[in-house]
Amino acid sequence: MKLISYYVPGNQTIRAGWIQDKNVYDMEETYRYLTEMRGETISPPVSLLDYLNLPQEVKQWLLSLTKETPLSFPAVGKEAEVKFAAPLPRPNSFRDFYAFEEHVKTAREKRGLDMVPEWYHFPVFYFSNASAIKGPGEPVEKPRYTEWLDYELEVACVIGKEGRNIKREEALDYIEGFMILNDWSARDIQREEVKVGLGPAKGKDFATSMGPYLVTKDELEDRRSGEHYNIEMKASVNGRLLSRGNMQTLYFSFAQMIERASEDCMLYPGDVLGSGTVGTGCILELGTDIHRWLQKGDIVELSIERLGVLRNEIV
Repeated sequence: MKLISYYVPGNQTIRAGWIQDKNVYDMEETYRYLTEMRGETISPPVSLLDYLNLPQEVKQWLLSLTKETPLSFPAVGKEAEVKFAAPLPRPNSFRDFYAFEEHVKTAREKRGLDMVPEWYHFPVFYFSNASAIKGPGEPVEKPRYTEWLDYELEVACVIGKEGRNIKREEALDYIEGFMILNDWSARDIQREEVKVGLGPAKGKDFATSMGPYLVTKDELEDRRSGEHYNIEMKASVNGRLLSRGNMQTLYFSFAQMIERASEDCMLYPGDVLGSGTVGTGCILELGTDIHRWLQKGDIVELSIERLGVLRNEIV
């Protein structure tokens, strides 16, 4: 399924929905329809976070029914006509990892640094601002304090059930689905912050884009090999292709990220884990001789196979 959050036409209320045959259906209305048809009673989810907190068997029940049951209630509208929000406009938490080796190596080389041996010991992450999430098509304001604004081509997983001390071998069972993530960065600010030995903070906390969908992991099963997925990733600025990578080049898999994040710490439905930037996936890595830093009016477009296109304009 492609799960979404959308704005109700005529106001700014955000509700959960899902897509079938390019039509958008409201999640709460779907549950009411299916439960009444089956004579069951389930409190219907209004937000996508409500949906993620449902018992696993209830979510699987919806997934199976929507694939086999003709829908006789009206759609909210066509996919192209409905305004999407970020799938999780306010996630419980947002951890961003640093898991693509090519990106780490190249970015450090640009600063005249060798790889840190400890990077290979375990996947590292930082907590970012879960209150500054942008959706598809939503403008991203260039911070007044930066001249080196950058995009980052990433993929994120969303946790679907709570767990603590999750073993790597079981970790994929805790993933509800995947979505595109753009971890916007103020590189000049970030460069100064990390010298202190703590951060990034103001270099990252002004915006993170997510969407357009949360695609359930069963949709990617034919591209999975063990813990990895063979899925192409691209980024362009103003229509010019700049970045190209593949999700299978992750040095640390999402299973390893989940194992690390859950060590003596509870993960909850709606927690977001980002992969970090794929190789070639940002201007810092490419170099300003390839493309200048982002400016007002630039349109940044990230595309990942099966996960859609995430487009934002800098304002």
